[in-house]
Amino acid sequence: MKGKIHSIQTLGTLDGPGVRFVVFAQGCNLRCGCCHNPDTWGAGGREVTPAEIAEKATRYRTYFGKDGGITLSGGEPLLQAEFVKELFEKCHERGINTCLDTSGSVLSDAVSALLDVTDRVLLDIKYPTDAQYRAFVGCSIEKPLAFLSLLSEKKIPTTLRQVIIPTLNDTAKGMEFLNTLAEQYPVIDGVELLPFKKICKTKYDQMGLEFPFEKYDTPTADQMTELQKMLKKQ
Repeated sequence: MKGKIHSIQTLGTLDGPGVRFVVFAQGCNLRCGCCHNPDTWGAGGREVTPAEIAEKATRYRTYFGKDGGITLSGGEPLLQAEFVKELFEKCHERGINTCLDTSGSVLSDAVSALLDVTDRVLLDIKYPTDAQYRAFVGCSIEKPLAFLSLLSEKKIPTTLRQVIIPTLNDTAKGMEFLNTLAEQYPVIDGVELLPFKKICKTKYDQMGLEFPFEKYDTPTADQMTELQKMLKKQ
């Protein structure tokens, strides 16, 4: 069993609880306008085995504390569900907590089996409407909502995350949508808002690609604070 990864961050603090060993999977089925990692979209990456990554993560276990562990991000890790499942199994053998950072846009038997060895999910809910999902993401909003239903069935602790993009989802209506999801699905124990940033434009330039969201501003700290106040789960 081998998978393809883009890169590793050994001591991450923004991708799940505590200190995390973060693995960025290569490959993505979506084309989000605000994507910070266009270099993870296509083919390429480095081939690795689950045992190789689990062994590397184990070297950092003393830094994890009671909350930390390994996080699979991307790209979209669900595209390599069988590989990630085996990796998470090996991490559990070593006493390492497992977390998925995902768009929730892939559903299959392999994904369901992966969730059985997943301790936490960071689920990106990008916009409050299906029209925005289709325009700016490349899939229907029904896909992540169906994935959320599966997380609820399996009782997997879930953190909702949303990148705030002024004029697109920085609205009271958008925050109310997140509140509604948090009320409907008790597995959601937190909602995180992340400010849209444009530091990724250099990647697009290097790849000869247009950055679709260059025209949008970064939200101010005050804007982020006001939106955060609207959330019932923090």
